[in-house]
Amino acid sequence: MIKRELQSKLLDMAVRYPIVTLTGPRQSGKSTLLKNTFPDYKYVTVEDPDIRLFASEDPRGFLATYPDKTIIDEIQRVPELFSYIQGHVDKENKDGMYLLAGSHNFLLMQHVGQSLAGRTTVLKLLPFSHLEMKEGGILPETVDREIFKGGYPRLYDKDIAPTDFYPYYIQTYVERDVRMIKNIGNLSNFIRFIKLCAGRIGQLLNLSSLANECGIAVSTAQAWISILEASYILYLLKPNHNNYAKRLVKSPKLYFYDTGLACSLLNISDAQQLSTHFLRGGLFENLVINEFIKKSLNTGKEPELTFWRDSTGNEVDLLSTINGEQNAWEIKSGATFSSDYFKGIGKWAKLSGVSPEQCHVVYTGDKTLKTSNGSVFPWEDLTDSIQ
Repeated sequence: MIKRELQSKLLDMAVRYPIVTLTGPRQSGKSTLLKNTFPDYKYVTVEDPDIRLFASEDPRGFLATYPDKTIIDEIQRVPELFSYIQGHVDKENKDGMYLLAGSHNFLLMQHVGQSLAGRTTVLKLLPFSHLEMKEGGILPETVDREIFKGGYPRLYDKDIAPTDFYPYYIQTYVERDVRMIKNIGNLSNFIRFIKLCAGRIGQLLNLSSLANECGIAVSTAQAWISILEASYILYLLKPNHNNYAKRLVKSPKLYFYDTGLACSLLNISDAQQLSTHFLRGGLFENLVINEFIKKSLNTGKEPELTFWRDSTGNEVDLLSTINGEQNAWEIKSGATFSSDYFKGIGKWAKLSGVSPEQCHVVYTGDKTLKTSNGSVFPWEDLTDSIQ
């Protein structure tokens, strides 16, 4: 098993709360992580129809059968169970009683917020990070292959080709999971919508444009974006609102939680296609930003990331906080450094009054540089710099 960075936080929280809730995309490794981290716990999944029937029709009997030290997987499928768990853990008053897992963030958190507030901590597990793959000896040989293959554990565990894995993943997600959140009549139109989103990676979200191309109402496009966010397919990176006396864009930018999935939606069938693909820059940008998100989530923290862009087109791809200070990151897919890489950051740095030590460029080259405008990091060394 590849060691997951989240494991230490998971162990720590299990001795501080009666319930630990683990959420994340389907097949990101939640069940495997829980079973391997807590081998003395019983494991039960309510994906099993018999178990689901037992839990929904006789919740008291279910909890009498599994009174303590139990992993309950895909628990959002039996929403009535949450209230009974609340009463049970309140009565027993012990830590580490239940480990709950689920793939639907909206459904899961809705019930957690209603019934288990104050009784659980919530952790999120995404597919493998760059560091996890590197330390596990499974890191793809090139950045293009890493973008193309993505980070879902089953790809590496079972040696499945991305072209075999992702189409099935998308089909399963739409046919089973989406319908749990919202009854979408035209599933083929929804698939088209996801593909259109993939074609806009790293771009400002334009709901009107998406709706027009897909032939749906803007309100429907907004609802579908929310579904995709809740199911860990895509996320929206919000703009930074520090004005600095400049007019700033107010729209978020669109990214996917896994670049391999995005490549499949873009009909990219081989890593070699990426070298000349018009979205290679956006996909590499997506890959880098995902590492910042995974680093935060793997330490139990919600990411505090934004981007900056003014009305004249000056932009910083990513703003993060390191040791209490805001840092700027420009993300370039080129392998040769150019001083122009600091153009957008330079505008932001001047307006915000930060030092060059807070300005960085990430690129696909192999040299670490210290320039008068800021630091330049190779992609391979980035994980050592994220905090």
